[in-house]
Amino acid sequence: MKNKLLKKPEYTAGLVSQSFWFVEFKKYLQLQQEIKSQDELKDFIVHTNLFGVTNEYRAKRIYGYIARMLFKPGVEIFFEADLRTQKLLNLICILRQDKLFFDFINEVYRENHILGLEYLQPASGDIFFRNKAMQSDLVASWQEVTKKRLYSCYLNFLTDAGLLESVGKQKKITPPFLEKFLEHYLYANNEELLCNALTGVY
Repeated sequence: MKNKLLKKPEYTAGLVSQSFWFVEFKKYLQLQQEIKSQDELKDFIVHTNLFGVTNEYRAKRIYGYIARMLFKPGVEIFFEADLRTQKLLNLICILRQDKLFFDFINEVYRENHILGLEYLQPASGDIFFRNKAMQSDLVASWQEVTKKRLYSCYLNFLTDAGLLESVGKQKKITPPFLEKFLEHYLYANNEELLCNALTGVY
């Protein structure tokens, strides 16, 4: 069976309007164990303002984003994992639905780690989006400000997930150690490419 991430969905810049949402993701999973109906779950989250946002529209947007992130097998292992692994699972959910972000980790983060570089190179974002613009008319049509915002978003997400560490103005590469159960889980779901991208394996 082919890796899910080998499919070719449209690239998107949608992450510029999102955050890592780890706390919200965890609350969602906790509540989902009690409320099985998605409609009831959404109503409860919105009406109780579970995510602590300023208005109902924002609550619905965050709910919709997190609901699309969810993968059911991950729920079974999420609450048995430590905080570091839970954040990795959060990141994995995001990567599963965002091909461009996965490509960044696979082609930039992973390659920098394989080359033995301690820090992510400052020009990495420019080079990545220049290459993608040659492969995708959609990316080529984006304004430079969109690409810069998206690159900043990628760095923030990787920092939140523990794959990068801020050292002054630089981003230090801190590749994760995958617990055996998580590694086995990814391989069992035909996602060895994702496993390799995160850990910097050939």
